[in-house]
Amino acid sequence: MSKDFTNTSKNLHDLTVTEAAAAIKDGSVSASTYAAALLSRNRDLKGRNAFITIYEDVVLEAAAKADEHRSAGKILGPLHGVPIAVKDSMNTFDLPTSIGTKVLAGFRPKKDATIVASLRNAGAVIFGKNNLVEMSYGLTGLNAHYGQAVNPYDLTRVTGGSSGGAGASVGGRLVPAAFGGDTVGSIRVPASFSGVVGFRPSTGRWAGTGVAPIANTFDTPGPMARSVADVALLDAVVTGSSLSLASSSAKSLKGVRFGFAPQTHLDLVDQEVERTFYESLAKLKDAGAEVVEIDLGDDFQTLAYQANWPIFFHETMPHVTEYVKEIQAPVSFDDIYKGLGANVDFFWSDAVVPGAPNYVSVADYQHSLNVLRPSLQQRYADAFRANGIEAILFPTTPLVAPPIGTNSVVTIAGKEVPALNIAKNVFASSCAGLPGISIPMGLSSGGLPIGLELDGKAGDDVRLLDIAALVSSVLGSIPAPNVN
Repeated sequence: MSKDFTNTSKNLHDLTVTEAAAAIKDGSVSASTYAAALLSRNRDLKGRNAFITIYEDVVLEAAAKADEHRSAGKILGPLHGVPIAVKDSMNTFDLPTSIGTKVLAGFRPKKDATIVASLRNAGAVIFGKNNLVEMSYGLTGLNAHYGQAVNPYDLTRVTGGSSGGAGASVGGRLVPAAFGGDTVGSIRVPASFSGVVGFRPSTGRWAGTGVAPIANTFDTPGPMARSVADVALLDAVVTGSSLSLASSSAKSLKGVRFGFAPQTHLDLVDQEVERTFYESLAKLKDAGAEVVEIDLGDDFQTLAYQANWPIFFHETMPHVTEYVKEIQAPVSFDDIYKGLGANVDFFWSDAVVPGAPNYVSVADYQHSLNVLRPSLQQRYADAFRANGIEAILFPTTPLVAPPIGTNSVVTIAGKEVPALNIAKNVFASSCAGLPGISIPMGLSSGGLPIGLELDGKAGDDVRLLDIAALVSSVLGSIPAPNVN
């Protein structure tokens, strides 16, 4: 029997993607009713700064068309009538794409990004454009022009970034899912801070055409949702692959072998995060999983740092320049640079533009790209093979969401460190191109989400999602936020 969701809009905003799609398909709720409920909730919680742009009439028109198609017996796809948000770095023909800048406010590209087109083809309703750190360049969620995205579990805390609006909108039950982008952790960090599931596909698995870049070597779009099943569905939609998750009760973690590397991922971590991590490992062992300690090498962090950041900073200028030219934007790289907020200008003026104090030379860039990054990839491959593991486990972030106002420095384990350390556990696997997924593993004593990351072998995305579904079922869900 179908659940009746029509009695109150309070039920509607808690629906997951799969629940909403099923309810719309079987007529338990209309796409129009569902969209209207989410629009109403967004108006009530507009202060969360989760979105830069929502055109309510466009949303309602698309939902009405979905209802018309359903009435005619035509289901357009697995996301028929389901509202999905997308980061405002993804081209949309009917909504502006600002990349979080003021200089591109109101700019409409001529066509959708490839992944946005895939959502529409699957029947989704594009709900709006999520707020983000300007040019996707930051980890706290601060946008100098459109405001700080606000954590759904504590309105005094950040969401993480750069896809902070996506985390705020999914965690805050404004939409059931949102699409972000991940270069060094910009999906998984806000997923961890905002209490949702965030998936970074293997680099190249998802098409990045029509998405504003930072560094194409690392960039990938990806989803945030409130269940691994939803993320797997969205991955299948975007890639055109079949959906296969370990959803059968006959399947378990027995025989699945995980590795964890305390020397690498627990060297700088808040005590409460570390305790929750070890409690999660114990639950997985009790469920039949094998969990073994591995060693990625004394020089791993140095190797990862030297492989990652020269590529990250060196590729920004040429790749952004190429992007604005391809989409025929009415601005140049220099226009964007001159209009940056102080929090992003700090990095561009220090390392991105030629002549900057820490500008990366071509020789250093090529060394990182052609020597150090392959060495890092080999280090991962060796670790998976030598230890017979299917995934590496670690706390997604070494701390819970810090207070709003935190931008350049954070406190971890009582030490003040650069804010880039928010991504200290996740950037290396991004550099190597591995798939990674962050799932909630608990709440802190202050009620803030703590994320667990699983990194899989390069290209082994479907297996990683399969395992993550089992891990999530063992760890259980965290409560929804109760702040308004």
